[in-house]
Amino acid sequence: MLSLEERIPNRKAKQIFAEIRRKGVVSKFDLLELSAGLTSSTLTRMLEELAAAGWIEESGFGESSGGRRPLLYKLNPARGCVFGLDVSRASTRLVLCDLQLEKLDSTTWQMTERMTPDALIQEVVAAVRRMKQKHRLDPDGVLGMGIGAVGPVDRANGVILNPLYFRAEGWNQVPLGPKLECELDMPVLLDNGANTALLAEYWAGAPQQYRHLLYVRAGIGLRSAMMSNGQLVYGAVDVEGSVGHMIIQTDGPPHPERPHVFGALESFVSIPVLEKQAASRLKQGRRSVLSDWVDNPDDVDFSLLLRALSADDRLTTELFTQAATYFGIGLSNLLNILHPEKVILGGPLITSNELFYQISTQVALKNTLYYPTYPVSFTRGKLSDDALAVGAAAMVIDRLSV
Repeated sequence: MLSLEERIPNRKAKQIFAEIRRKGVVSKFDLLELSAGLTSSTLTRMLEELAAAGWIEESGFGESSGGRRPLLYKLNPARGCVFGLDVSRASTRLVLCDLQLEKLDSTTWQMTERMTPDALIQEVVAAVRRMKQKHRLDPDGVLGMGIGAVGPVDRANGVILNPLYFRAEGWNQVPLGPKLECELDMPVLLDNGANTALLAEYWAGAPQQYRHLLYVRAGIGLRSAMMSNGQLVYGAVDVEGSVGHMIIQTDGPPHPERPHVFGALESFVSIPVLEKQAASRLKQGRRSVLSDWVDNPDDVDFSLLLRALSADDRLTTELFTQAATYFGIGLSNLLNILHPEKVILGGPLITSNELFYQISTQVALKNTLYYPTYPVSFTRGKLSDDALAVGAAAMVIDRLSV
């Protein structure tokens, strides 16, 4: 099995490939300026080698600045394909992408009580084989698989450590990367889902424009990732869930996972917290359309909350407004510490309703140091449900340049 690092063996050629990928379409003249110390003849030879190997292709001629029109180069999306796997608590998604991260195929599984790690591996292996046969993929062109999983994870060894809230048993210390690598005979990389989602949004946006990005996903829990100068930021341990443990009110409720810690952001902002708060208010006798839809307040789930929100239910609107306000406070703390150029928000709480997004971003900006002199921008993720899986595929392509 050829490693990803060996696919493009020359270090300078890797840099040229990475620059063409980041720019989209670029001339030889621009590449020469970006490649410090590289002669024109050496650059020409490397471009020819990359083109002969199928990694890049010519893309016509650029505008003339007085002399000959420059020859343009771009990535060859058909040179290979990659698989991306998003392993989340509610569902798992597999995508097949070309080198430009255009989705060629996908499939999804619900993470029910029967979806143990072994059951999921069997489903993924079967789906990969079906897609390879359906698209008549050349084995040499299948570069590998990336996995974006609920953290915490051990990236170096491809292990999902001890995540919470999976409905099936067995999701502790799962060597998912090595197991799939053995079954599929291809390189498999693992990272937490927030990092892969940020990678996907980075490549789907303007990688040549924004270099310092923050991604926050709000759903069953809170997950975040940071990119500085186009590179993901890692800590000594997996920090995907750290944002949820930010203390914003010392006498607040206990954290769902750490009952000895009070007033953490995730104690105020998550789908389980909203469901629990709604049930509590109904038991207290608060009026709501939710009372007409369930006999037992504990049966209120997120889908019913969204339905009530759409009906302008006063109680539900109050709960979402409060959660969004706390979320905005947490975002402002991150902005004041990290100072990203752009903040990308994703997850069910962001994508399922306008109220939560508008209130949280307004509160964040109001409490941000140097605003409006510091012109941070907010956006919702472009890729929605595909972000984590597509970003996992991007992780594989990134490794070609290492």
